[in-house]
Amino acid sequence: MSSVDLELDLTDVEREIQQTVHRFAGDVMRPVGQQIDKLHDPADAVAESSPLWDAFDQYEALGIDAFQREESDLTPVQMARIQAIISEEKGWGDAGLALTLGSRGGGFVAGFAAASESPELIERYATPGNREIGCWAITEPDHGSDTLALSEPHFDDPSVKANCIAKRDGDDYVIRGQKSSWVSNGPIATVAALYCTIDGDQGFKGGGVAVVPLDLPGISKGKPLDKIGQRALCQGEIFFDEVRIPREFMVVDKEGYSDQLHSTLTFMNSFMGVTFTGVARSAFDLARAYAHERIQGGKPIIEHQSVKLRLFDMYRKVETASTYARKVSIFNNTSEDAKLHYAIAAKTYCTRVAFDVASDAIQMFGGNGLSREYPVEKIMRDARASMIEDGCNEVLSIVGAADL
Repeated sequence: MSSVDLELDLTDVEREIQQTVHRFAGDVMRPVGQQIDKLHDPADAVAESSPLWDAFDQYEALGIDAFQREESDLTPVQMARIQAIISEEKGWGDAGLALTLGSRGGGFVAGFAAASESPELIERYATPGNREIGCWAITEPDHGSDTLALSEPHFDDPSVKANCIAKRDGDDYVIRGQKSSWVSNGPIATVAALYCTIDGDQGFKGGGVAVVPLDLPGISKGKPLDKIGQRALCQGEIFFDEVRIPREFMVVDKEGYSDQLHSTLTFMNSFMGVTFTGVARSAFDLARAYAHERIQGGKPIIEHQSVKLRLFDMYRKVETASTYARKVSIFNNTSEDAKLHYAIAAKTYCTRVAFDVASDAIQMFGGNGLSREYPVEKIMRDARASMIEDGCNEVLSIVGAADL
């Protein structure tokens, strides 16, 4: 079952894309995600023998990204709707892979490269078909969601010192410090959108965004993080020891940083909303199928009223989350007046729905839901992580409330 069943104005192309990505999610993403999840050592998930790389190649072969480029013949609304559909279907397949597969070609780093004045960056990272892998490096050892809380007093407090600082040196910037072990794709990324503090004299407000090739001298990485969920999305530290970049690599400076961070939060939270609606749907679909198969009290458990009520409540949550998240995603990707509080409401609500529905699914599976033989316990772990990543839901809600 898919939420697009309720759409009356989808084109044949849009329905074909949804069906294609859904098949890929079921045939490739789900088994690969489960295989990686069972690896004891997170380093094995990014080793040359890992099925992760084949999943990257198969996703690239789908040609889905072509429908999301500006030169497409589609209208902006069609492009935004397709992006939302793709994200939801990928979330249905596997949460970790949904967040990492789109990073091939540089991911959202490519947009910063295209906006730079550097022919080197444009050629390497903003050319369609490149095989670079991007990451968003913002979280630091001493600073997590507070780096995103641009509405709060500490954000422009110069006494709050960052762990990663870039300082101007002639025509260059020199970067010192580190980003924390929560940099998504950090262990495999070849380029970073580095959200760092410039000079360190204005708090987080005095930040900048640099496109940093991760093969530069002075850059090193930590080990992949061992974590409970989304294990197909590797995360790890990045260290900067006197790393020198040309001035034009600093694409956003202090004057534009707050506005850029506001924009980043708006689009990333919109993306998270539609993605984790798909995660919620995956748990619901598994629970619905199991309810028709599992016999208790001499009949399928779907015939018990308590199961019917639980399943219907799960369905209601999934559909309301999907409708709102897609509406927000389309609006924020097409309107000149994108709303941060819309996006944060989508992210915080849909990730919560994903966790609640996955938890309900485990309850419906009973003892089997606790076994790693069944995928619902993995989905619950994946969903639990989503309420912390890209800004914990509590801090994001404070920022969203200030934006109202």
